[in-house]
Amino acid sequence: MAAAVLPLTSHPLQRAGAWAVTVLAGCERPGEVAVTDLDAVASRLVDDVCAAAVAEKDDGVYDWWKVLFALYPNAKATHSKRTRDRAVMEPAIAALFIPDDVDAASAYPCTFCGTPTPVVWTKSNLPMFDTSKALNTLPPGVLGWPVCRGCRVAVWALPYGAWVTAGSAGVLSCESEAAERAFAARNVARARRVMQLGFSGLPATARPELVAVRALMAVREELSATTLWTFKNDNQEPWLRVTATRRALPRFLAVVSGNAPLRRGWRLLEMALTRRDKDGAVTASGAVEAARLLFEAEDGRSRSLLGELHHLLTQDTGRSWSARDVSDLTRLAFTYAKEILGMEPDPTPVATVIADWIQHGSGSPRGRLAEYRSVALSDYKLGTLLIQAHFRLVLDGRSAAAGPADWAPLISQRPRAWEQRMLLSARVLELLQQRGVAVNAPPADEEERKRQEWLLEQPVLRDEDDDYDMGAS
Repeated sequence: MAAAVLPLTSHPLQRAGAWAVTVLAGCERPGEVAVTDLDAVASRLVDDVCAAAVAEKDDGVYDWWKVLFALYPNAKATHSKRTRDRAVMEPAIAALFIPDDVDAASAYPCTFCGTPTPVVWTKSNLPMFDTSKALNTLPPGVLGWPVCRGCRVAVWALPYGAWVTAGSAGVLSCESEAAERAFAARNVARARRVMQLGFSGLPATARPELVAVRALMAVREELSATTLWTFKNDNQEPWLRVTATRRALPRFLAVVSGNAPLRRGWRLLEMALTRRDKDGAVTASGAVEAARLLFEAEDGRSRSLLGELHHLLTQDTGRSWSARDVSDLTRLAFTYAKEILGMEPDPTPVATVIADWIQHGSGSPRGRLAEYRSVALSDYKLGTLLIQAHFRLVLDGRSAAAGPADWAPLISQRPRAWEQRMLLSARVLELLQQRGVAVNAPPADEEERKRQEWLLEQPVLRDEDDDYDMGAS
């Protein structure tokens, strides 16, 4: 690897930049990039950086300067005291990417790939290398981090291959190199649009999670873990957020795409997650929000797909679900549990007890469903309700389908108990719908029903505001 013109390392920022260089050079893999390709990409970087650095604030390319500022806030092209004379700036930027002097008296192994290089860079040119609050944390006498030419070009090509906003960037690490390249190719096309039109010319609802999921679907891998690294290299408060998918995600997506009820269940989820303003414009894309549910935050602060399905089925009282809707959403929940979490629970016995109690107990079924909904995710409260329902059925001369073994995984605090309780609620609603027990609002009128069915037939994970082709690259 050390002899490669463009090394592909395991460092997520260098790796994303290497894929960006590969796409910009028109190659399939980083190992195919020749010296002439690297020269051409470096020349393009210089042109784009200088154009952004001297642009007026009302120019579209000025938004690209905002991207560069979020990644390299103290570089010569982004510093507040930078020159606005392109003729003066261009030689300084070009000097960042000149070939290494192979005859230099001293050389050090590159920080990223180990290639010997005489060039050392400080944190001003390296995103996420130390905080700007500290003057320096390098050992005494050390001028910076050694970075070879291939990695220097890759580090500054990073924003082309990343999902960028005016204040942050997100890069992808994936077991599938084809997916990494597809992600970078999509973002290179988006970078061109930012430089031409600014961020105002892009859909406001777009997110990197959808691009990553589409890339996985395009390359058709069976198992592949994916990580998104989203960060801001801010002068005051730099931050990094890491989210990841399970390895089985591509298989789950393939199962959903190849099964009509699951596709319909996913589209129901997307439609429920879509948000519009008072004028009808989309403010939150359902496809984007659904894709985000497939990523789990490293710090645990993320919504789960099972949790969202549970909310839609049990908490979203303003929505009317048909028996088919409930069945498809329930099947989606159980498929996710099986393919992603490795769970194959059978909550049907306990669900039958609760459904019998809701249908035949005292009071209205709607009131008893509301009572169950209020305790559905609590181990203790659910256990209390099960005792109440069990005794009610027995005293009424009805048989109770569930025994202690069926109760145990639902009223415990062991791992996956939350997910089992969520799946239980989905099964309860499915049973109620199958029995024709009226517990929700009347269905929409015929015209609205036809419109909803047409929307449900559209492809999954498709953003209507997005005009990029997401084929395999």
